[in-house]
Amino acid sequence: MTDNLNRPTETTQLGHPTDRLDAHDFSLRFTSTPRGARLARRLAGVRLDGWGVPYGSEPHEAAVLVVAELAANAVRHGHVPGRDFHLLLRVTAGPRPVVRIEVSDTRAERIPPRPETPPAPAPGLAEGGRGLLLVDALADRWGWYPRGRAPGKTVWAECALAPGDGEPTPAMGTTNAVPMALSASTGS
Repeated sequence: MTDNLNRPTETTQLGHPTDRLDAHDFSLRFTSTPRGARLARRLAGVRLDGWGVPYGSEPHEAAVLVVAELAANAVRHGHVPGRDFHLLLRVTAGPRPVVRIEVSDTRAERIPPRPETPPAPAPGLAEGGRGLLLVDALADRWGWYPRGRAPGKTVWAECALAPGDGEPTPAMGTTNAVPMALSASTGS
């Protein structure tokens, strides 16, 4: 696991998640193992709490669950031996603050379905196959794009930290699918 020292990770404690948030970034690489995925989830929770999105709040729980699902998918479906996955959290300021979650892996040939057509639910009591359904239900929007300067892909999701006027929170199941972003080169 390596910290990206070029990105500031200054934190500010706020009183309530609906307060105006300044932009914050958190970027870290994790080993492509179940332990790395758990650590990514835990550190995302700690970082969000430090930025004023408190533990136990709906926005915190939704964002942490999205991080957990995207990290687990990177480990399970994007694993290349000897390669890490990368997590980027970015909270943006504004009247309706948003956390953007990006998880990059180095496997370009295994891509998720387009957001407009999430996968069908896993049959019966299957132990997997529901991760992107949860991401689709919790995030305001999500998608993926090929990595520009390295092999692989980045799967991203955006979760609102405060509901807008008359809008339900993302945890209540609203989704707005966004077409896949395109990149000039995948580097493979």
